[in-house]
Amino acid sequence: MTDLALDASRTPRSAAWRKATTWTGALLLRSGAVILLVVLWEVAAVRASSMFFPPPLTIAAHAFSMWFSGPADKLFLSSYVYHDVGPSVARLLAGWAIAVAAGVALGAAIGRSRLLARLLMPSIEFLRSLPGPALIPIFLVLLGTEAEMRIALIAFGSVWPILLNTIEGVSTIDAVQVAAARVFKLPTRARIVRVIIPSALPKIFAGMRIALSISVILMVVSELVASTNGIGHQISEAQTLFKLRDMWAGIMLLAILGLSLNGLFSLLERRVLHWHRGARRRDLRQAA
Repeated sequence: MTDLALDASRTPRSAAWRKATTWTGALLLRSGAVILLVVLWEVAAVRASSMFFPPPLTIAAHAFSMWFSGPADKLFLSSYVYHDVGPSVARLLAGWAIAVAAGVALGAAIGRSRLLARLLMPSIEFLRSLPGPALIPIFLVLLGTEAEMRIALIAFGSVWPILLNTIEGVSTIDAVQVAAARVFKLPTRARIVRVIIPSALPKIFAGMRIALSISVILMVVSELVASTNGIGHQISEAQTLFKLRDMWAGIMLLAILGLSLNGLFSLLERRVLHWHRGARRRDLRQAA
């Protein structure tokens, strides 16, 4: 009995240790790939000794002086961060949020209605095929050169993966779940909120992740034209003025921004879809 008690007390700790070591190993593996890439870049840049291709450590040092040269009362953030980085991130998140709201709402309606699908899918396929950057002149004429134009462009270009994934997720829900909701006489709104949307969330989140990457691209593209601030404007201006370190610092900032947004979104996805991951692991164990 004593041995059994000791084994039972050690089991949770050993499971937690295995989980921690697995997570640490995955993190080291990912970090190792990034570190290897940076080392190769550093070696290649030093050997090339070209002003057009500076080493990453030189870019990082210059970027740090660009971003964190402000006063203490402003958290040491430079005017560049407030003038360019802040507006860019605000426009990106605003456009992406609009795309999420519109894509999920319209996608849920189309996914549950065959009539709406027949009426709207041809128009959706037509609009989806239009590249966002090609529509910048139209957005400039309609909305001017202010932030509204850039937000609208980001929303228009990033809404399609959310919309299509929502349509697919909603239209492929298990009919048993919908029938059970009707048996319990749930109102239409309750069925959508409690049954349909939660069941479609894995596909919706997949579309949101793709849309987030598209939003970063469209943010930069929109700031290359008729803009007075933003990361894209800063990169374009640095290239025009032949400030190559500033240009590379802006490119590095975009990589950090994309990586950070993807990491934060992954944390949100794990928290919201923890039940889905648990169900998948259970199904895999049963299948094995």
